[in-house]
Amino acid sequence: MGGAFFSKPWRTVPNTNQENLDFMETYKPHNYEATHLRILLHGPVGAGKSSFINSVDSVLKGRITSQAPTDATSGGSFTIRYKTYKIRQDNGGIYSFVFNDLMGLEERANTGVHMEDLKLALSGHVREGYQFNPKLKMQKGDQFYNPSPTLNDRVHVLVSVIPAASISLLSQEVAKKMRDVRLAASEMGIPQMAILTKVDEACPQVQKDINNVYKSKYLKEQVDKYSEILGLPLNCIFLVKNYETDISTNEGINALILCALRQMINFGEDYLNNLLIADDMP
Repeated sequence: MGGAFFSKPWRTVPNTNQENLDFMETYKPHNYEATHLRILLHGPVGAGKSSFINSVDSVLKGRITSQAPTDATSGGSFTIRYKTYKIRQDNGGIYSFVFNDLMGLEERANTGVHMEDLKLALSGHVREGYQFNPKLKMQKGDQFYNPSPTLNDRVHVLVSVIPAASISLLSQEVAKKMRDVRLAASEMGIPQMAILTKVDEACPQVQKDINNVYKSKYLKEQVDKYSEILGLPLNCIFLVKNYETDISTNEGINALILCALRQMINFGEDYLNNLLIADDMP
């Protein structure tokens, strides 16, 4: 892990977070069939999916929160049920975007989330509370199988999550599963992006100053490498630090999280708008 820097950041993150905070506060899907925008997070065990949900919640509330359960010691996936996470606004309302967290992808067969369950979740066929079984995919007659998903039930943007320092360690099996999920989403027209987490652990200079994140040559190399593995364009891959050890929020960390979240909403909104346009065409 190197500490070499570019003279200028290779990506500009907004200096002020207020515009993004205001956007989140007032955002509503333009597609009248959707009351919210659904973001599905997937990736290897321990990548920081649940921590990202908590981090978004923390940024929007201005204090550290812990809505999605996480586990620092489990060797397997801590997420076992399909659950929708909603974030409450200060005025008592609910933000118009929701998150779904999945059981993590694992290298060995019959471990981690079943790939067919993941694909069913994308299309809205998985009901709230479904308990993932790595050895057995959901069947159509299952009580948690949704036979008639609405636009609200479907996923509107797919986000892969992986620690920045783990790109080189990503096994062929897990990488193949992630590509398979991406292909399934592409066939459904669902936009995709990625967040590389734990940037402070990956680069010592970023640990000293989070504002160095897009100057780090090492982190840029990891973004390039992940782009090659998944086939995602560089402008669809974001660097973030989750709130895992902090006891208060930080403007620099907030900026990275808000920048990634804004793009998730932009991509999901484009998808919903495209569906609306298709419905309106003669």
